[in-house]
Amino acid sequence: MGNLIRFLSKNSFVFLFLFLLFVSFVLLVQNNNYQSSKVFNSSNFLIGNLYSTVNNVNDYFNLKEVNAELAEQNAKLQSLQIGSFSKLYGSVINVNDTMYAQKYVYTSAKAINNSTNKRENYITINKGSANGIKAGMGVISAKGVIGTVKNVSKNFCSVMSVLHEKNAVSAKIEKSGYIGSLVWELGNYRIAQLKDIPNHVNLSKGDTVVTSGYSSVFPEGEMLGVVREFDLPEGNNFYNIQIELSVDYKKLSHVFIVKSLMKKEQEKLEELNDI
Repeated sequence: MGNLIRFLSKNSFVFLFLFLLFVSFVLLVQNNNYQSSKVFNSSNFLIGNLYSTVNNVNDYFNLKEVNAELAEQNAKLQSLQIGSFSKLYGSVINVNDTMYAQKYVYTSAKAINNSTNKRENYITINKGSANGIKAGMGVISAKGVIGTVKNVSKNFCSVMSVLHEKNAVSAKIEKSGYIGSLVWELGNYRIAQLKDIPNHVNLSKGDTVVTSGYSSVFPEGEMLGVVREFDLPEGNNFYNIQIELSVDYKKLSHVFIVKSLMKKEQEKLEELNDI
């Protein structure tokens, strides 16, 4: 305390000068309109910038929560798209009445673990049976198809990735409509192969490949990739086609789990055909 008193006493004239300077400044601003307006505008500018900086910092730290909210909203929008409905009657489209019955619903989730360098790659997602998730459901992202739910616990599920040697996705070339199977034959995690496309089909590099809709797992038209390379071996009836996958499996984050409301009905009917 003695040191503080000595410091204040030693510098008393400095503090007195600063106090008088402050009083003079206040009197100048209060009694002169021009100076008052300048100070007011400057203070507003500084305070505005301060608030803006604080707001930007808060926004940055809230990005995780905002992204989760956006994912939930996107899932709801996906469920309302026309592709999630199946037409019941006639050929006239009128979404506002009962001509369409909903076929797919979407649940947002997040990939929390992933592999791309194995023969059988899986993805772990933070939704499970407590969220209504079941084995056999499809998983997609904003970029395209991810895989199929394999095992489910209460709060998590594992997804058999497209990058799995035993996984095959029913696919079609969007331009021509020809159906084939998309498979991954190991190697590059960005390249898959499209099988069973006959040699009379007109192919071009860059042709879009999407889900066919033949499977009860994925809606028709979900992105798979584009034709990167193709060739026709001599004497072969089918092309060798390389597909550049639309999804970068090393950058997975928010995904959507697809529930087909008509899956059981379709599979039950198809089982009768196998008898």
